[in-house]
Amino acid sequence: MEDEPWLHFGDSEGAEYEFQVEFFTNERSLKQRLQLYFIKNQRSSLRIRLFNFVLKTLTCLLYVIRVVLEEGDPIKAECVTPSSSLNTSSPEPKSAEPGTIEWDCIWWVNRHLALYTIHVIIAFISLFQTILLTYLSYKGNIRQQLIRWTFILEIITTVPFIATLLWHSQLKNLFIPVFLNMWLAKSILEHIFNDVHRVINRAQSPLSHQLTVLMATIITIIFISACGIQHLQRGSAAHLTPFDSLWLVIVTFSTVGYGDISPDIWPSRLFMMLMICVSLTVLPMQLEKCMYTWVERKKKGGSYSRHRAQTEKHVVVCATHLLTDTVMDFLNEFYAHPKLQGYYVVLLSPSEMEESLKIILQIPIWAQRVIYIKGSALKDFDLQRCRMQEAEGCFILASRTHSDRTVADEHTILRSWAIRDHSPGVDQYVQLFRPEHKFHVKFAKHVVCEDEFKYALLAYNCLCPGTSALITLLLHTSRGDEGNCGKEDWQKLYGKCSGNEIYEIQLYKSIFFKDYCGKSFSYASFNAHRRYGVCLIGVNSNDENSKLLLNPGPHYNLQEGDTLFYLSITKEEHSSLSQKEANADEGIASMVAGVGMVASGVAGSAALNIAKVNTEGVQAQLPTVSASASTGVEINNHFLSPNPDRVLPRRKPSIAPVAEKVGDEVHIELTPIDLSRPSHSQHTLHSLIMESPSPTDDVVDPLWHSHSSGSDIKVDVPPVAPYIGKGLHLCHLMRNPRPICCLQLTKVCQHCEHRHPREYNWRNRAIIIASANTSNGLYNFILPLRSQCLKQLDLRPIVLFLEHEPERHFKETIRHFPMVYWITGSIDRLDDWLKAGINYADNMVVVNKETSNSIEDDYLSDCNTIVAVQTLFKLFPGAKIITELSQSSNMRFMHFRADDDYALALSKLEKEVKRKGSHMSYMFRLPFSAGDVFSASMLDTLLYQAFVKDYLSTIVRLMCGIDQGKDSGFLTCIKIGEDEQWLNTYGRVYQKLCSNNGAIPIGIYRTRQPGTFSTSVSVDKLDNEDAVSRNSDREKEEISQLVKGCMLSLNMPPNDYNCSSDEKHSQVSYVIINPGYDLALEKGDIIYVLRPASKRHKDRYEQKFPANSYDRPTDRQTNSSQECLDEQVDVTEDTFLLTNQNAESVNNNDPNCNRRHAAKH
Repeated sequence: MEDEPWLHFGDSEGAEYEFQVEFFTNERSLKQRLQLYFIKNQRSSLRIRLFNFVLKTLTCLLYVIRVVLEEGDPIKAECVTPSSSLNTSSPEPKSAEPGTIEWDCIWWVNRHLALYTIHVIIAFISLFQTILLTYLSYKGNIRQQLIRWTFILEIITTVPFIATLLWHSQLKNLFIPVFLNMWLAKSILEHIFNDVHRVINRAQSPLSHQLTVLMATIITIIFISACGIQHLQRGSAAHLTPFDSLWLVIVTFSTVGYGDISPDIWPSRLFMMLMICVSLTVLPMQLEKCMYTWVERKKKGGSYSRHRAQTEKHVVVCATHLLTDTVMDFLNEFYAHPKLQGYYVVLLSPSEMEESLKIILQIPIWAQRVIYIKGSALKDFDLQRCRMQEAEGCFILASRTHSDRTVADEHTILRSWAIRDHSPGVDQYVQLFRPEHKFHVKFAKHVVCEDEFKYALLAYNCLCPGTSALITLLLHTSRGDEGNCGKEDWQKLYGKCSGNEIYEIQLYKSIFFKDYCGKSFSYASFNAHRRYGVCLIGVNSNDENSKLLLNPGPHYNLQEGDTLFYLSITKEEHSSLSQKEANADEGIASMVAGVGMVASGVAGSAALNIAKVNTEGVQAQLPTVSASASTGVEINNHFLSPNPDRVLPRRKPSIAPVAEKVGDEVHIELTPIDLSRPSHSQHTLHSLIMESPSPTDDVVDPLWHSHSSGSDIKVDVPPVAPYIGKGLHLCHLMRNPRPICCLQLTKVCQHCEHRHPREYNWRNRAIIIASANTSNGLYNFILPLRSQCLKQLDLRPIVLFLEHEPERHFKETIRHFPMVYWITGSIDRLDDWLKAGINYADNMVVVNKETSNSIEDDYLSDCNTIVAVQTLFKLFPGAKIITELSQSSNMRFMHFRADDDYALALSKLEKEVKRKGSHMSYMFRLPFSAGDVFSASMLDTLLYQAFVKDYLSTIVRLMCGIDQGKDSGFLTCIKIGEDEQWLNTYGRVYQKLCSNNGAIPIGIYRTRQPGTFSTSVSVDKLDNEDAVSRNSDREKEEISQLVKGCMLSLNMPPNDYNCSSDEKHSQVSYVIINPGYDLALEKGDIIYVLRPASKRHKDRYEQKFPANSYDRPTDRQTNSSQECLDEQVDVTEDTFLLTNQNAESVNNNDPNCNRRHAAKH
């Protein structure tokens, strides 16, 4: 052995020192190396266990072979004794008498030499491994190692074979219970499963593992029992074959007990008793483990197998809580599309399903297609369980049950990031509450922000009544079958037309629109509606940077590669219309168009200029056309031919035909109505399309003509946005932002001395929105009401009725908008409503509180809002109240009247519609059909449909004013007055709008008296009604005294209160989407119109965003472009002041100047 090395070193004085260095290595001892190979190393230990499993299984197989190879009578075994060991002759066969036990036949068997040799070799190997593993597993307690049942079984099945080598001739045929190795094989199999999972680094399903162990245990007990009873019966006269013993064991353990085979000696009976006890001890333990694992798996929902993910398509829905209504709305809308019938839906949630949802998902229609997995989207393991990487899409739903919507959005954002990190190729459809959080998930394919759509719809309900019902019906999937349940005409029409949806198709593939390639958009829209009953509303060209446009106007000519968007009850591909039928309809349409040309007395493009239309011409009676997407058209051939010699008793204005192409010199102008004005000043269809706009669009309002400094309002992009990601909007803004102190209503400051809303002397009646929180979503409520599409004279004051004072940054945002105020108060207090100006408002919007009022029952979350609105409904019966609820089922409580028989009849109709499988059973509720109530949960459908209709979100955003486009139209409405009675049908209005203004009607908002469900009235009922009427009059008088008393205490004139009951509460208002061509119009109908962008709007966009740039301009660009823009803005639209005094700078010392300045705000 070499000497250890020495380390030499010296100090500064020259002295040298030596130290011996010892090197310690990590050399393992023999025991440690064996432990590493046999136990610790996964792969080597797995190979050793597999070898042992093969040995144990081989010994059991050899035992069966030995039993089968016994010839003749099984008692033929040699009873070897020391005295007969030298006897070479064959032994005499012994026969057992009934009732006696032949012990020699039990202790000795006839074992062939080859089988004996193999048994001995296996015994040596098994005993050696057992002793070695026992030694390697020894940890200081030898007794614990020796009393293990596996060690005892190894000794029983191996040592006797080795002992027979000492007296080979005498003990070779000694019976040894080798079949007990089956139990050792089962134990080894359990360890093999664990080693396999560690080696391949993949976890097996716990339930499948427990089931495998259970099956192995059952097979082991049956095998050991069959072998034991067969061998013990050798000592009886009733011998059993291997099959008979197997039959006996199975019949016994199954508790059937036929009795045809039974043990007849006490050793066999004792053995069966022992095995029954073992089975009753072991099997329940295994069954308990399996049941526990199965229950836990049911709670966790299992997993989606890899094989199914590779052969089938599926989507994943992630949510914090799986509410029954939310899940069923998703499933109904998702599977409403034929192309999605083969998809599977995987529900991933960290919480358990509701009991009602568990029962519903047991229905075969859902049980075969919906898979629930309990887990978190933040865990890769759970994402792997639902096979997120192979999913076609992932829906991430926000939690409505969370009291803090900001925290709920944060949860949604983290889920989206986790899924993006795990599966970057999966399309995400994300639902958020707050718009300021959108930029965090901008990588998602579709993001639906509830506050954006909710507040925009509520605002549009104030401009166009029933807009929320219109959009909701367009979003939901239906075929109009709800109309078949209706008992009245309006219910049948309303239910049938509610089946209209928005579809897309490419022009060259379409039968409806293929013939209009190269024609104007207005021409294609009108003729397609007349021929097929479909309404063309939008287009997306095939250009690289093109965007979807709503009604681009008659200047846009359709191209072959354009994608068209239309309203129809069914998709064109699903209709039965053929090309032959379409060609046959072409001749009819040409004939009708020819009649229109002759009747109008105009030709060519001159017909488009409304100023040149001969309004005194002869009006021909157009044919009655009934459009259908599946059967074409039906025409009644009894129309009047033009006859110049015939003298008509009454001459009506004519309708110009819709031109196929329009030159660029035509300017389209359409003025929206203001429903807040009195009836004599409301814009009607006649006043809109019969007036000739000035070519220069520079009409000066006489009220503003005396002002020398110009209007205080400009059209510009809001300089301050409350959140990132807000699109660019051109709105009416203050040229000079108002002081923040002037924003608070009824607060006296140095600029304003008004103490209540009446002193503001507003031109138009106000809009009040009551909201508990000052969220950034209120910004989306203001934008549609200050859009550049509105005239300045039509701008209405906006009062934000808040429970808490808004933050500073929100005030900085709203100070740029004209006539926007805020006031604090509670919706439960009458004084606060009077201070907010409820007597001077036509629309009150009540937003539901975000915090839940009841943890136990989510349906009670709307109770505060419902009761408060019901109180307003009683105190101010003439007010138009628009309410937002969290639960759509609570709509039945709005405007609740306990003695209203008609509402009770509608409740029965709702139950019938729901029983027939409708997803919108609440559609016949009067508050919903009239647009007086809205539930944000209805917007969930917009996210669900985005998987198939990715364009739907863009169309809704354009309709609601959330987004704007240079060439895109927007939604507005016009009213049918007395001057339009000669326009008998909806189709004639369609033609009038398309030919003169380029506007496209998409529906009707109709109000009428309801019908009656019963005509029999009893005397007692009449007396009861008289009593109710008297009580109602007394109640109204008390309410009037209460309100007027509060007004007097607030120094308000009590005469401003109107306590008279409005007739509209006893009327039925509903929406008719895309009605038929020949639907008769009624006086007071309001037509929903997609108005094209005017030349003035396009010029504003070109000046604000040159070269189609949608980047936010700098302050310098904004100011310079505004100077050019102000010279072209129509003064009529840019004026809203009622004073004729010159605008002057505010002088804080002059009270007159202060009042003038306050009037501008």
